[in-house]
Amino acid sequence: MIKWKKLGIVFNPLDHSGFDYMNTHAQSPSVIVFDDFIRVYINTRPPIDENGYYVSYLSYVDLNKENMFEVKNIPKRPIMSLGKLGTFDEFGIHPSSVIRDGNKFRVYYAGTTRCESVPFNSAIGVGISIDNGDSFEKIGDGPVLSYSFDEPFVIGSPKIKKFNDLWYLFYSAGRKWVKNCDKVEPVYKLRMAVSSNGLDWEKHGKDIIINKLGVHECQASADVFFKNDKYHMFFSYRPHLDYRLGGNGYKIGYASSKDLKNWERDDTKTGITVSKEGWDCEMISYPNLFELKGKTYMFYLGNEFGKYGFGLAELTGDLK
Repeated sequence: MIKWKKLGIVFNPLDHSGFDYMNTHAQSPSVIVFDDFIRVYINTRPPIDENGYYVSYLSYVDLNKENMFEVKNIPKRPIMSLGKLGTFDEFGIHPSSVIRDGNKFRVYYAGTTRCESVPFNSAIGVGISIDNGDSFEKIGDGPVLSYSFDEPFVIGSPKIKKFNDLWYLFYSAGRKWVKNCDKVEPVYKLRMAVSSNGLDWEKHGKDIIINKLGVHECQASADVFFKNDKYHMFFSYRPHLDYRLGGNGYKIGYASSKDLKNWERDDTKTGITVSKEGWDCEMISYPNLFELKGKTYMFYLGNEFGKYGFGLAELTGDLK
């Protein structure tokens, strides 16, 4: 049986002063294990501006490999710039997913731009690091995966993986925008694309996870982990309305597959849910699995979409 033991909150940006670009949030954790430390790439926000808008930057937190609750280093500034005037990522980099590529690193991220009739639109871009993951430069001003004829709305929440020498991009594709009083809310589903080089993508062309909360269920951040001859997916899901506070926030779901194309969803096997109280009592989301010294761990977000940072859980059962 899959069972996770929560170990506590690891990093809360509100506990670290002196970083102007990191006022709140440590979203979409993405782990790279180095020889003597663990680097967790995150998306973070400076204070909201005078017009009520925020932006989101790419950064990281280095943790002690022997004690993952000890912060060793935080960069003094964002590690990748926002987009130029009018580009798809002018106003934000979030969420993001980092992967090793030989002696380089790649980050796949959702860039956001502001809109008139809806709050934002997004597409997926790529950045490259040649300095051991300390900073990233975008490969261009445009995205590598954007909205299209059959996916006309927001494209985001990328999770990048490599299996059998192929690149797999799990992402969310907007289905529609729904009016809710004086707001509009997006509905999005998990999809997948495959590539031989990580830049030219062939879309799978269909939703890969069935709905649990009805046709308007929102799905995001599909982290896929291969173990015991099976692909295990942990992802985020929520209702499309009234999800920001209270018990309707993101939860973590589970699905498995033998071929990466056909997925069987069974949230009873997730093994982790919200706490009764504390920093993750309203929502948990954006899981990121990794192995360290023979054990399997998960970083995840808590209340208010990671406003108060990310926490750690250890697998005590098994992935079968």
